[in-house]
Amino acid sequence: MTEAPIDARYGAPPPDLVMDDASGPRIQLSPFAPGSTALETVPDGGLASLVMLAPPGSLERRYVLAHGLRALAPGGRLVALAPKDKGGARLAGELQAFGCAPAESFRRRHRICILDRPAGDLNLQPAMDVGAVRIAPELDLWSQPGVFSWDRLDPGSRLLMDVLPPLAGNGADLGCGIGILSRHVLRSEKVESLTLVDIDRRAVDCARRNVTDPRASLLWADALTPPLGPLDFVVCNPPFHAEGSESRELGQDFIRAARRALRKGGTLWLVANRHLPYEAVLGAAFRRVEARADKGGYKVVEAVA
Repeated sequence: MTEAPIDARYGAPPPDLVMDDASGPRIQLSPFAPGSTALETVPDGGLASLVMLAPPGSLERRYVLAHGLRALAPGGRLVALAPKDKGGARLAGELQAFGCAPAESFRRRHRICILDRPAGDLNLQPAMDVGAVRIAPELDLWSQPGVFSWDRLDPGSRLLMDVLPPLAGNGADLGCGIGILSRHVLRSEKVESLTLVDIDRRAVDCARRNVTDPRASLLWADALTPPLGPLDFVVCNPPFHAEGSESRELGQDFIRAARRALRKGGTLWLVANRHLPYEAVLGAAFRRVEARADKGGYKVVEAVA
């Protein structure tokens, strides 16, 4: 970070909805962009302007908005937008609660709020506290609003852990989240190494605190792209939403990435919602595919490369 205020972007605001008048390129602050700058590390007043696609979750959205306003220099321009049904309807009110006076407009089912940061103190600290990293009581693990299933054990992971046998050799957890599956896998003394991969920096940071076994290594990366392997096993609870909408292709891409990482004879253990059509992709990529569990709307599959 330089000392002079800089221009920044959070996420990927639709370019046809935002007029960008920055004098140069904007730095990316989204935790879903590997290699980006963490918004929390930007010093107070370090930003000249910020264009933000606000997150859909209320705790996460207020946290990001508060940190964005903290990081803006007095008079710095904030452009924040969100789909109406994914937080946009609350956006102006949340900014007003901080002590700002946004101008609001509507376009293509998005609410767009524009303001110049007022000088002086704003009511930001409560939102920054509520959205910060903390121990999630139900999990007794480090987590943060905005990461997958941040405050509870999702039923898919629970089912996979119920049927997963002790694994051995070198493996990976693709889309590791905060490390719940990895902690279970590492109970096996026969596991030699485990690589945890997730595209969400916040999840990786939490997993680093939750998974302290020396056999584990962590990658902040798109699980579809890093060169892994040849591995003996992969465990995976793949995402099936992209930009807020269901994406069956995303889970299918995770299956193909797992196959690329596995040696011949290596095994993929996958859990997914029952309705997701992964069988054809599994059958095309693996020599043998067997259902190991089907319960509560979830299915667990073992696939041998």
